[in-house]
Amino acid sequence: MTKFFTYSTALLAGLALLGSTQQADAQQFSKRKQYTSIGINLNAMNYFGDLNPTTSFASFKFADTRWNVGASITHRFFPRVSGRFGLAYGQVTANDGDNANRDDANARYRYTRNMNFRTNIAEASAVMIVDLIENRNNYLKRPDFVPYLFAGVAGFYFNPQGKLPNGNYVGLQDLQTEGKSYSNISFAIPFGAGVRYRINRNLDASFEIGLRKTFTGYIDDVKDSYTDLTGQGKSDAALYFSGNPGPLGAQGITNTSTGLGRGFIPGEKRGQGKTDWYTVTGFSLNYILTPRIKNPKFR
Repeated sequence: MTKFFTYSTALLAGLALLGSTQQADAQQFSKRKQYTSIGINLNAMNYFGDLNPTTSFASFKFADTRWNVGASITHRFFPRVSGRFGLAYGQVTANDGDNANRDDANARYRYTRNMNFRTNIAEASAVMIVDLIENRNNYLKRPDFVPYLFAGVAGFYFNPQGKLPNGNYVGLQDLQTEGKSYSNISFAIPFGAGVRYRINRNLDASFEIGLRKTFTGYIDDVKDSYTDLTGQGKSDAALYFSGNPGPLGAQGITNTSTGLGRGFIPGEKRGQGKTDWYTVTGFSLNYILTPRIKNPKFR
Protein backbone atom coordinates (compact mmCIF):
# COMPACT_ATOMS: atom_id res chain seq x y z
CA MET A 1 0.00 0.00 0.00
CA THR A 2 3.01 2.28 0.47
CA LYS A 3 3.59 2.12 -3.27
CA PHE A 4 -0.03 3.03 -3.94
CA PHE A 5 0.26 5.99 -1.58
CA THR A 6 3.42 7.11 -3.41
CA TYR A 7 1.69 6.78 -6.76
CA SER A 8 -1.38 8.68 -5.60
CA THR A 9 0.78 11.49 -4.20
CA ALA A 10 2.72 11.67 -7.45
CA LEU A 11 -0.54 11.75 -9.41
CA LEU A 12 -1.80 14.64 -7.29
CA ALA A 13 1.42 16.56 -7.83
CA GLY A 14 1.35 15.88 -11.56
CA LEU A 15 -2.24 17.03 -11.91
CA ALA A 16 -1.52 20.15 -9.89
CA LEU A 17 1.44 20.97 -12.14
CA LEU A 18 -0.63 20.38 -15.25
CA GLY A 19 -3.39 22.56 -13.82
CA SER A 20 -0.93 25.40 -13.21
CA THR A 21 0.34 25.24 -16.79
CA GLN A 22 -3.22 25.47 -18.01
CA GLN A 23 -3.48 28.95 -16.53
CA ALA A 24 -1.38 30.14 -19.43
CA ASP A 25 -4.34 29.29 -21.64
CA ALA A 26 -6.75 31.39 -19.61
CA GLN A 27 -6.67 34.30 -22.06
CA GLN A 28 -7.46 32.06 -25.04
CA PHE A 29 -10.06 30.06 -23.08
CA SER A 30 -12.35 32.87 -22.03
CA LYS A 31 -15.25 32.72 -19.60
CA ARG A 32 -17.56 32.55 -22.61
CA LYS A 33 -16.24 29.02 -23.20
CA GLN A 34 -16.42 27.84 -19.58
CA TYR A 35 -19.45 25.89 -18.45
CA THR A 36 -20.95 24.02 -15.50
CA SER A 37 -22.65 20.64 -15.34
CA ILE A 38 -24.59 18.77 -12.67
CA GLY A 39 -24.55 15.00 -12.40
CA ILE A 40 -25.96 11.94 -10.69
CA ASN A 41 -23.99 8.74 -10.09
CA LEU A 42 -24.81 5.07 -9.61
CA ASN A 43 -21.81 3.10 -8.42
CA ALA A 44 -20.48 -0.09 -6.87
CA MET A 45 -18.32 0.03 -3.72
CA ASN A 46 -15.64 -2.37 -2.51
CA TYR A 47 -13.30 -2.32 0.44
CA PHE A 48 -9.64 -3.33 0.85
CA GLY A 49 -8.56 -4.08 4.41
CA ASP A 50 -8.00 -6.70 7.06
CA LEU A 51 -11.08 -8.80 6.20
CA ASN A 52 -10.28 -9.39 2.53
CA PRO A 53 -9.81 -12.97 1.21
CA THR A 54 -6.01 -12.53 1.14
CA THR A 55 -3.60 -9.93 2.47
CA SER A 56 -2.70 -8.62 -1.00
CA PHE A 57 -3.99 -5.16 -1.87
CA ALA A 58 -6.14 -6.14 -4.84
CA SER A 59 -7.93 -8.95 -2.98
CA PHE A 60 -11.69 -8.62 -2.70
CA LYS A 61 -14.77 -10.81 -2.95
CA PHE A 62 -17.27 -9.90 -5.64
CA ALA A 63 -20.17 -10.90 -3.36
CA ASP A 64 -19.10 -8.14 -0.95
CA THR A 65 -19.77 -5.44 -3.59
CA ARG A 66 -22.33 -2.94 -2.37
CA TRP A 67 -24.20 0.10 -3.71
CA ASN A 68 -23.21 3.74 -3.87
CA VAL A 69 -25.13 6.79 -5.11
CA GLY A 70 -24.01 10.37 -5.51
CA ALA A 71 -24.44 13.81 -7.01
CA SER A 72 -21.89 16.28 -8.27
CA ILE A 73 -21.32 19.70 -9.80
CA THR A 74 -18.46 20.24 -12.25
CA HIS A 75 -17.05 23.45 -13.71
CA ARG A 76 -14.73 23.56 -16.73
CA PHE A 77 -11.99 26.15 -16.19
CA PHE A 78 -9.48 25.42 -18.97
CA PRO A 79 -9.31 23.37 -22.21
CA ARG A 80 -8.27 20.26 -20.27
CA VAL A 81 -9.00 21.05 -16.63
CA SER A 82 -12.24 20.96 -14.63
CA GLY A 83 -13.03 21.02 -10.94
CA ARG A 84 -15.67 18.78 -9.40
CA PHE A 85 -17.38 18.77 -6.02
CA GLY A 86 -19.32 15.63 -5.15
CA LEU A 87 -21.42 14.04 -2.42
CA ALA A 88 -21.81 10.27 -2.23
CA TYR A 89 -23.33 7.67 0.07
CA GLY A 90 -22.77 3.93 0.03
CA GLN A 91 -21.84 0.80 1.93
CA VAL A 92 -18.94 -1.65 2.29
CA THR A 93 -18.89 -5.01 4.07
CA ALA A 94 -16.76 -8.12 4.66
CA ASN A 95 -16.77 -11.31 6.73
CA ASP A 96 -13.79 -13.47 7.73
CA GLY A 97 -15.97 -16.56 7.82
CA ASP A 98 -16.88 -16.12 4.15
CA ASN A 99 -13.65 -14.65 2.79
CA ALA A 100 -10.84 -16.56 4.52
CA ASN A 101 -10.04 -20.12 3.44
CA ARG A 102 -9.91 -22.47 6.43
CA ASP A 103 -7.70 -24.90 4.50
CA ASP A 104 -5.14 -22.25 3.52
CA ALA A 105 -2.33 -21.97 6.07
CA ASN A 106 -1.99 -18.25 5.26
CA ALA A 107 -5.71 -17.57 5.72
CA ARG A 108 -6.57 -19.89 8.62
CA TYR A 109 -5.64 -17.16 11.12
CA ARG A 110 -8.26 -14.81 9.66
CA TYR A 111 -10.83 -17.61 9.46
CA THR A 112 -10.28 -18.18 13.17
CA ARG A 113 -10.55 -14.46 13.94
CA ASN A 114 -14.04 -14.70 12.42
CA MET A 115 -14.70 -10.93 12.39
CA ASN A 116 -17.48 -9.36 10.35
CA PHE A 117 -18.56 -5.80 9.68
CA ARG A 118 -20.63 -3.50 7.54
CA THR A 119 -20.58 0.29 7.40
CA ASN A 120 -22.26 3.05 5.46
CA ILE A 121 -19.90 5.72 4.14
CA ALA A 122 -20.94 9.33 3.52
CA GLU A 123 -18.33 11.18 1.46
CA ALA A 124 -17.72 14.75 0.31
CA SER A 125 -14.95 15.22 -2.26
CA ALA A 126 -13.27 17.89 -4.34
CA VAL A 127 -11.18 16.72 -7.30
CA MET A 128 -9.35 18.08 -10.32
CA ILE A 129 -10.22 16.41 -13.62
CA VAL A 130 -7.70 16.46 -16.46
CA ASP A 131 -8.98 15.50 -19.91
CA LEU A 132 -6.53 13.66 -22.15
CA ILE A 133 -8.22 15.29 -25.16
CA GLU A 134 -8.54 19.05 -24.90
CA ASN A 135 -11.44 21.21 -26.01
CA ARG A 136 -10.62 24.83 -26.76
CA ASN A 137 -14.15 25.50 -27.95
CA ASN A 138 -17.40 25.89 -26.06
CA TYR A 139 -19.51 22.98 -24.84
CA LEU A 140 -21.34 22.67 -28.17
CA LYS A 141 -18.11 21.60 -29.90
CA ARG A 142 -16.78 19.31 -27.18
CA PRO A 143 -15.34 15.94 -28.32
CA ASP A 144 -17.65 12.93 -28.47
CA PHE A 145 -15.30 10.70 -26.46
CA VAL A 146 -12.82 11.86 -23.80
CA PRO A 147 -10.66 9.78 -21.42
CA TYR A 148 -9.62 11.58 -18.24
CA LEU A 149 -7.70 11.34 -14.96
CA PHE A 150 -8.70 12.79 -11.61
CA ALA A 151 -7.35 13.30 -8.10
CA GLY A 152 -8.20 15.41 -5.08
CA VAL A 153 -9.20 15.30 -1.43
CA ALA A 154 -12.20 13.86 0.41
CA GLY A 155 -13.67 13.66 3.86
CA PHE A 156 -15.94 10.82 4.92
CA TYR A 157 -18.02 9.52 7.81
CA PHE A 158 -18.22 5.82 8.68
CA ASN A 159 -19.75 3.81 11.52
CA PRO A 160 -18.86 0.08 11.45
CA GLN A 161 -21.39 -2.42 12.74
CA GLY A 162 -20.92 -6.09 13.61
CA LYS A 163 -23.39 -8.96 13.47
CA LEU A 164 -24.21 -10.71 16.74
CA PRO A 165 -25.08 -14.43 16.99
CA ASN A 166 -28.79 -13.50 17.11
CA GLY A 167 -28.52 -11.74 13.75
CA ASN A 168 -28.78 -8.20 15.13
CA TYR A 169 -26.19 -5.56 14.27
CA VAL A 170 -24.47 -3.37 16.85
CA GLY A 171 -22.20 -0.34 16.45
CA LEU A 172 -18.54 -1.23 16.98
CA GLN A 173 -16.86 2.14 17.51
CA ASP A 174 -18.22 2.64 21.02
CA LEU A 175 -17.22 -0.89 22.04
CA GLN A 176 -13.48 -0.11 21.73
CA THR A 177 -12.76 -3.73 20.82
CA GLU A 178 -9.01 -3.08 20.77
CA GLY A 179 -9.09 -1.03 23.96
CA LYS A 180 -8.73 2.29 22.17
CA SER A 181 -11.01 4.91 20.68
CA TYR A 182 -10.99 6.18 17.11
CA SER A 183 -12.83 8.84 15.16
CA ASN A 184 -15.54 7.88 12.69
CA ILE A 185 -14.61 10.90 10.56
CA SER A 186 -11.53 10.63 8.38
CA PHE A 187 -9.92 11.90 5.19
CA ALA A 188 -8.99 10.22 1.93
CA ILE A 189 -7.16 10.85 -1.32
CA PRO A 190 -9.49 9.99 -4.21
CA PHE A 191 -7.86 9.30 -7.57
CA GLY A 192 -8.59 7.31 -10.69
CA ALA A 193 -9.59 7.44 -14.34
CA GLY A 194 -12.69 7.49 -16.48
CA VAL A 195 -14.16 8.01 -19.92
CA ARG A 196 -16.84 10.50 -20.90
CA TYR A 197 -19.21 10.16 -23.88
CA ARG A 198 -21.32 12.89 -25.41
CA ILE A 199 -24.96 11.83 -25.75
CA ASN A 200 -26.42 15.06 -27.11
CA ARG A 201 -26.11 18.84 -26.92
CA ASN A 202 -26.34 19.03 -23.11
CA LEU A 203 -25.91 15.48 -21.82
CA ASP A 204 -22.80 13.39 -21.16
CA ALA A 205 -22.43 9.86 -19.80
CA SER A 206 -19.32 8.72 -17.92
CA PHE A 207 -17.78 5.53 -16.61
CA GLU A 208 -15.25 5.95 -13.83
CA ILE A 209 -13.00 3.83 -11.61
CA GLY A 210 -11.88 5.58 -8.45
CA LEU A 211 -9.74 4.53 -5.49
CA ARG A 212 -9.77 6.08 -2.02
CA LYS A 213 -6.58 5.93 0.04
CA THR A 214 -7.88 6.62 3.56
CA PHE A 215 -6.08 7.65 6.73
CA THR A 216 -7.86 5.27 9.10
CA GLY A 217 -7.46 1.56 9.72
CA TYR A 218 -10.81 1.20 11.44
CA ILE A 219 -13.36 1.14 8.63
CA ASP A 220 -13.64 -2.57 9.57
CA ASP A 221 -12.95 -1.98 13.32
CA VAL A 222 -9.78 -4.10 12.98
CA LYS A 223 -6.25 -2.71 12.96
CA ASP A 224 -3.82 -3.61 15.74
CA SER A 225 -3.82 -6.16 18.60
CA TYR A 226 -6.10 -8.08 20.91
CA THR A 227 -6.63 -6.60 24.37
CA ASP A 228 -8.03 -7.88 27.66
CA LEU A 229 -11.43 -6.29 28.29
CA THR A 230 -12.54 -8.62 31.08
CA GLY A 231 -13.26 -7.13 34.49
CA GLN A 232 -13.73 -3.63 33.03
CA GLY A 233 -17.51 -3.57 33.03
CA LYS A 234 -17.66 -3.90 29.25
CA SER A 235 -20.87 -4.96 27.51
CA ASP A 236 -21.48 -8.49 26.29
CA ALA A 237 -21.10 -7.22 22.71
CA ALA A 238 -17.71 -5.64 23.48
CA LEU A 239 -16.42 -8.90 24.94
CA TYR A 240 -17.79 -10.85 21.99
CA PHE A 241 -16.28 -8.80 19.16
CA SER A 242 -12.95 -8.35 20.96
CA GLY A 243 -12.54 -12.13 21.29
CA ASN A 244 -12.80 -12.11 25.08
CA PRO A 245 -14.77 -14.71 27.10
CA GLY A 246 -18.29 -13.65 27.97
CA PRO A 247 -21.96 -14.65 27.91
CA LEU A 248 -21.97 -14.79 24.09
CA GLY A 249 -19.02 -17.18 23.77
CA ALA A 250 -16.19 -18.80 25.69
CA GLN A 251 -13.77 -16.96 23.42
CA GLY A 252 -16.09 -14.35 21.99
CA ILE A 253 -16.46 -14.26 18.23
CA THR A 254 -13.33 -16.38 17.73
CA ASN A 255 -13.92 -19.56 15.74
CA THR A 256 -12.27 -22.22 17.93
CA SER A 257 -12.89 -25.08 15.47
CA THR A 258 -9.48 -24.59 13.83
CA GLY A 259 -7.54 -25.17 17.04
CA LEU A 260 -5.77 -21.81 16.66
CA GLY A 261 -8.07 -19.90 18.97
CA ARG A 262 -6.01 -20.49 22.10
CA GLY A 263 -3.33 -18.28 20.59
CA PHE A 264 -5.70 -15.30 20.35
CA ILE A 265 -4.62 -13.65 23.58
CA PRO A 266 -4.08 -10.01 24.63
CA GLY A 267 -1.11 -8.52 22.80
CA GLU A 268 -1.35 -10.88 19.83
CA LYS A 269 -1.94 -9.49 16.36
CA ARG A 270 -5.56 -8.85 15.42
CA GLY A 271 -5.02 -6.73 12.30
CA GLN A 272 -2.17 -5.77 9.98
CA GLY A 273 -1.71 -2.29 11.43
CA LYS A 274 -2.37 -0.66 8.04
CA THR A 275 -4.89 1.86 6.77
CA ASP A 276 -7.94 0.79 4.78
CA TRP A 277 -8.92 1.62 1.19
CA TYR A 278 -12.20 1.59 -0.70
CA THR A 279 -13.16 1.90 -4.34
CA VAL A 280 -16.05 3.57 -6.14
CA THR A 281 -16.76 2.33 -9.67
CA GLY A 282 -19.74 3.23 -11.79
CA PHE A 283 -21.67 5.38 -14.19
CA SER A 284 -22.82 8.98 -14.15
CA LEU A 285 -25.05 11.26 -16.20
CA ASN A 286 -24.08 14.91 -16.41
CA TYR A 287 -26.29 17.69 -17.67
CA ILE A 288 -24.55 20.83 -18.95
CA LEU A 289 -26.20 24.03 -17.82
CA THR A 290 -26.46 26.29 -20.85
CA PRO A 291 -24.09 29.20 -20.17
CA ARG A 292 -25.58 32.67 -19.96
CA ILE A 293 -23.61 34.71 -22.48
CA LYS A 294 -23.63 38.46 -21.95
CA ASN A 295 -23.37 40.39 -25.16
CA PRO A 296 -21.09 43.45 -25.13
CA LYS A 297 -22.79 46.81 -24.77
CA PHE A 298 -22.19 49.53 -27.35
CA ARG A 299 -22.88 53.22 -26.98
